[in-house]
Amino acid sequence: MNERSKTVLVTGATGYIASWIVKFLLDEGHTVHAAVRNKEDKEKTKHLDEIASKLKGELKYFESDLLNDGSYTKAMKDCEIVFHTASPFIMDSKNPQTEVIDPAVKGTRNVLSSVNETETVKKVILTSSVAAIYGNAEDANQIPDKTFNEEMWNHSSRPDDGEYSYSKTQAEKEAWKLNEGQNRWKLVTINPSFVVGPALNPYANFESKKFMLQMGNGDLRMGVPDINLAMVDVRDTAKAHILAAFKEKAKGRFIISENSYKLLDIGRYLRKKFGEKYPTPRFITPKFLVWLFSPMLGVKRTFIKKNVGYDFYFDNNKSIKDLGLKYISVEESTSDFFQQFIEYDLI
Repeated sequence: MNERSKTVLVTGATGYIASWIVKFLLDEGHTVHAAVRNKEDKEKTKHLDEIASKLKGELKYFESDLLNDGSYTKAMKDCEIVFHTASPFIMDSKNPQTEVIDPAVKGTRNVLSSVNETETVKKVILTSSVAAIYGNAEDANQIPDKTFNEEMWNHSSRPDDGEYSYSKTQAEKEAWKLNEGQNRWKLVTINPSFVVGPALNPYANFESKKFMLQMGNGDLRMGVPDINLAMVDVRDTAKAHILAAFKEKAKGRFIISENSYKLLDIGRYLRKKFGEKYPTPRFITPKFLVWLFSPMLGVKRTFIKKNVGYDFYFDNNKSIKDLGLKYISVEESTSDFFQQFIEYDLI
């Protein structure tokens, strides 16, 4: 880690991953410009204020909006590194274009346009996703060893089918296009799999929390689909951003993923840690039943068809070799996450 304190910008600073990035940066003594939608909303910034009060770095808030041109210019002033994490993670949007795709793609274009205008910026770390590498689990049948790597791109998602994955793919492509049009600032993308682990603001609503609550609140007691899910700890994801920012040789894309698991594995880990107190899933639901009832669950049948019953993996060697990342096991991540729900009386 570079010992010289830097001024950096974190977009979407109150988010699940971003909050950990802010924490680690403040712990290292950096000055963090936190871009938020409304800096007067003290409930959303409370956890960051508490963190900042105990650490040596300095935290400053700036109001910005992904869809407002130039709204990140003030927040970016004097910054040397930009962490662009802000992007909607919504799996059940009513209007994919306005709720998911526009904020992701136009937001990335907006932030990087400000980077082009800010001479102090030398490096951008973009929070992308493995969703920009693959679209559906069935895609793995077309690649060696069913294992995705950083050279691959998602070619199967569309605005009307897999809008979140489509948004991440298009946003990252836009970032690389803008990066190639200049030679002042470097771009590194962090492509995490499904992120789990304790939140710095456990009261916030986010997809990972919804998933873990369902694993223990009885919603899945009758069974889970045979779905493969690559997972990674939120703390490792945040560390990867920071390692990529401060390691001079870090370049390109980085898959950040501990390993792939079945949903039933997560239920088993929770029972091992917490016993029989919580109704964690014990059975696999046959694919035809999942397909039959998917509309009532708000899940598209096309998703069931393309993702249930397939195995796939991600090659994380680059993150280990080039970033020096040492992964927390998903068993520990999910146990820590669930323990937090218990301690905060959320389940």
